[in-house]
Amino acid sequence: MTTRNNPYSLLSVAPDASVEEIKTAYRRIARRLHPDANQGNPGAAVQFQDITTAYELLLDPEKRRKLDLELSKNKAGNDFIFTLRVTPSKRAITPLPEVQVMYLLAEILPDPRAKEAEQTRESRLNLTLVLDRSNSMNGTRLDKVKVAAHQIIDQLNAKDILSVIIFNDRAEILIPATPVENKTALKAKISMMNASGGTEIFKGLSAGVDQNKRYLAPKLVNHVVLLTDGNTYGDQEQCITLARSASEQGISISAMGLGQEWNDEFLDELASITGGTSSYINSASAVVRFLNDHVRNLSNAFAERTRLSVASDPDVRLESAFKLSPHPQPLSVGDDYIQLGSLQANRHISVLLQFQMPANMSLGFRSVARLVAEADILANHQQQFQGVSDLSLEIAENPPPEDPPIAILDALGKLTLYRMQERAQEALESGDVREATRRLENLATRLLAMGEEDLAHQAMSEARRVAYTSNLSDQGRKTLKYQTRFLLLEASSEEST
Repeated sequence: MTTRNNPYSLLSVAPDASVEEIKTAYRRIARRLHPDANQGNPGAAVQFQDITTAYELLLDPEKRRKLDLELSKNKAGNDFIFTLRVTPSKRAITPLPEVQVMYLLAEILPDPRAKEAEQTRESRLNLTLVLDRSNSMNGTRLDKVKVAAHQIIDQLNAKDILSVIIFNDRAEILIPATPVENKTALKAKISMMNASGGTEIFKGLSAGVDQNKRYLAPKLVNHVVLLTDGNTYGDQEQCITLARSASEQGISISAMGLGQEWNDEFLDELASITGGTSSYINSASAVVRFLNDHVRNLSNAFAERTRLSVASDPDVRLESAFKLSPHPQPLSVGDDYIQLGSLQANRHISVLLQFQMPANMSLGFRSVARLVAEADILANHQQQFQGVSDLSLEIAENPPPEDPPIAILDALGKLTLYRMQERAQEALESGDVREATRRLENLATRLLAMGEEDLAHQAMSEARRVAYTSNLSDQGRKTLKYQTRFLLLEASSEEST
């Protein structure tokens, strides 16, 4: 018998727990997670299903006997694992007559043995490139994309799978999904790309997902890379629906915008839904480095389809989530799982979670949230692995002085810069030019104090532009958005590992 989760770990009981101990543990967790008690919390709903399955299994003597036999076979410890580490901004807080904010830093750390041992797999990558070849890509942009694609083919091996879709207002399968065996022939096909027509992303993305599905397998890194330099019109919702479907099947999508004309909010959402990344490439010359670095990171995957479910207590609300590393970006918190994509063998995933705690909390210890991280560890025979962390805090009138962890303080300081450019944009959209200008000037001052001179000058330049024209430039807005986001990489710490 195989089980994707360890029922004992899910219920936080020992393997030799009695039936009564199992029942008590289940009731304690179920009181917090049951849909009747914790309405509107998708993380609680999915965790409730999991603990109920675990509970029913452990109460069945024959199923439990088979489980124990299986677990005893795995005691040798040869399989890789990951570690879920959760750090609160404070371990004791004072009750207040109004709601208050607290933060959790959730880190998923790969098994340190994975750095030393070469993982043997059937194959590493099932990679699909979906490349914009509309008129605006003509010239240097398309030439650099060809160079990047050639170099990607060179770094793949014969067990990797590659497919390439090119699109304008229609899609063409340039390279059907195939093992990377005849690299010369594959590169020759890439060289035949030419630019023409408009931009309809859904057609290209749909064809790309279809090709990726041809070799879709749990042992592979199933990934689609979309590169575009333009807006798509009328098919954004189709793309988002497609991304949700792809994510459910284990396919992640990363999106790269080249130049200034593409819709960054759309590409951010597209990537976030699937656990992929979204990036801003400000010049054609940077395309080669961006694409090659991205594929190199995929090749270093320790675990795939990493995701986090967050079940806050019924009176606690998860307000936002932001991935700090390995690629900083905001995350959607409205689904069953927060998709996190690949866990690399040499880099951890860290996520900053913001919670709203209720007013007038009772004194004593109380639970806050239960976090469950899941991923497929590619080198393991039984791939699916899970980590559980259940956080409690002390509510006290006079808690001892406690400084928040440095990693959280640093992340919050840099996240403030990202929020400042967001607030400036919101003020501008509401017609408050003076407030938008003030926020950009403050951002420039903060950046200069940090030693980020180039970015500070960009912020000040945009402040002046807003004051005179009531508009941000496309380049300036994207630069401030993605570069302040990039600063968060420094906050995600070597020290936290």
